[in-house]
Amino acid sequence: MSIRVLPQNLVNQIAAGEVIERPAAVVKELIENALDAQATRIEVRIRQAGRAAIVVQDNGVGMPPKDLSLCVERHATSKLNSDDLMRIHTLGFRGEALPSIGSVARLKMTSKHSTETTAWSVRVEGGQKYDIEPETLSEGTIVEVRDLFFATPARLKFLRNPKTEQTHIVDTLKRMALAYPQVHFRIEDEKKVLFEAPAILETDFHDRMGDVITKSFSQDALKVDAEREGYRLKGYISLPTFHRNNAQEQYLFVNGRHVKDKVLNGALRAAYQDLLARDRFPYAVLFLDVDPEKVDVNVHPAKTEVRFEEMQVVRSFMISALREVLKTYGGQSSVSAGETYIEKKMAQNLPFDMLKSRPRQPATSYAPQDLRPQSPPPSFQQNRPSLQEDAQERGEELHEAVPPSPPQTDPYLGHVIGQIHNMFVVAQNAEGLVIIDQHAAHERLVYEKLKQQFVDTGVKRQVLLIPEIVELDEKSYAALVSHQKDLERLGIVLEEFGDKALCVQEVPAVLKDFDIKGVLQDLSAELAQWEQNFSLKEKIEEVYSSMACHGSIRAGRKLSYGEMEKLLRDMESTLFSGQCNHGRPTYVTFKKYDLEKLFGRK
Repeated sequence: MSIRVLPQNLVNQIAAGEVIERPAAVVKELIENALDAQATRIEVRIRQAGRAAIVVQDNGVGMPPKDLSLCVERHATSKLNSDDLMRIHTLGFRGEALPSIGSVARLKMTSKHSTETTAWSVRVEGGQKYDIEPETLSEGTIVEVRDLFFATPARLKFLRNPKTEQTHIVDTLKRMALAYPQVHFRIEDEKKVLFEAPAILETDFHDRMGDVITKSFSQDALKVDAEREGYRLKGYISLPTFHRNNAQEQYLFVNGRHVKDKVLNGALRAAYQDLLARDRFPYAVLFLDVDPEKVDVNVHPAKTEVRFEEMQVVRSFMISALREVLKTYGGQSSVSAGETYIEKKMAQNLPFDMLKSRPRQPATSYAPQDLRPQSPPPSFQQNRPSLQEDAQERGEELHEAVPPSPPQTDPYLGHVIGQIHNMFVVAQNAEGLVIIDQHAAHERLVYEKLKQQFVDTGVKRQVLLIPEIVELDEKSYAALVSHQKDLERLGIVLEEFGDKALCVQEVPAVLKDFDIKGVLQDLSAELAQWEQNFSLKEKIEEVYSSMACHGSIRAGRKLSYGEMEKLLRDMESTLFSGQCNHGRPTYVTFKKYDLEKLFGRK
């Protein structure tokens, strides 16, 4: 078979297959052109989720007749100031979008340049270009794309249902709205406005995040602003306690361009490595500014991927910058959790008449009294050894069981009121009510102490008076035995004890009520999944996370007043104490104002 040169129309359709994969891709390309034209207002109108029509109108500088005629030619662009592809300062650069759209749809562009007195239009239908004609338009550019993929009907069957395609289009506008807060964005379909984001000042960016993502994120967002070796990282990331089950709410931009980059996503993931469970993802809006010569944005036809010249430098910089921010707010928990609960209860809007009609409980069922104990209440006593006794055995200091005199300045977690269902510690601070999950909080404290000991002096071990024998299946037994030396350096001393059984001789001293069998089963399962040739030190955070979970205060354990006070004070002095090792909050605050609102006092 002989080689032949493909006709231009077919070449454009092939390019369209790379660039125009769905209606949202058309919207993205046209909005990028509008932004490069210095538009401050961009409106999008769609019909049938973009299949029937996509109209994008902007108030940019527009194009003179000559440029309007050239812009629909392949590889014709105004986005390159030179022939150097490594000096890209605009959002568009490949010169393929408009001719690709015109090859598979009916395209009409009307534009009026700021120096022209008349607007002009050009049409391209199925790859057929028509002469430019005078048109009526006061400013900017209007691009109309109708009957998408009419020239390549086979592509239509690969589109999703209209609701899904519409969601992709709206998401495209939201990403642009985050990257360009100074621009007014609006999109509507046949029935209603789907999304609108008025132009704002940079100082009001929190409002833009609330409109685009969720107001809860804007409340739980941590500001990022770091610079190193010519790289600048700005934006916001969520507190570790504010997360979701996928990475859809992670918006990453390089030089103003939204990208899906494995290096950046991996760096974000690494920054939260021991703060979130493996199946949870933080929220993020991050902007990385890079010298254009150090990043190749010409990698992917749809311009969604980039390639960094100094990949490791970028990754290291991003991880350290994000980690430093997380450390700064290490003890803070989600501030929106309490407010979200209050809003849900208020949304129910239960009429007072319904409350009055409910049968009254006997007066003896509740006796109001001062909830703050002046001495350890009887309900806090327990038959088992307390944390205080445990601490004395290890030579550690613990707060007295009798509540101390209130200090002049309240700590941010306040002072203990009591314990609920032997699971939650209740405290009062200057702002309102604080509820602490005793297991989650202590798990984080143990985890951080294990990590710090390992770095400083090595993990302190204690010999078990009665060694514990743990029987395992053959696979788990083999995994633990093969890493026996590594486990010893991490604080667990094991000896083989017969067939498929291990004798535990020593454990980390910081662990209390250590569930030895549970942690060994978890560790063996993890070891079996990991690669064979690695040191357990490489997985130290995962190992200590499992150990801390099995060695911390359990839910259902009664605590003395002194134990609870010490728990709060230790949390205030421990890094990342606002969340457990799985990303759940260790405490929630209900502000006094919200409580008053809940009871109709505000």
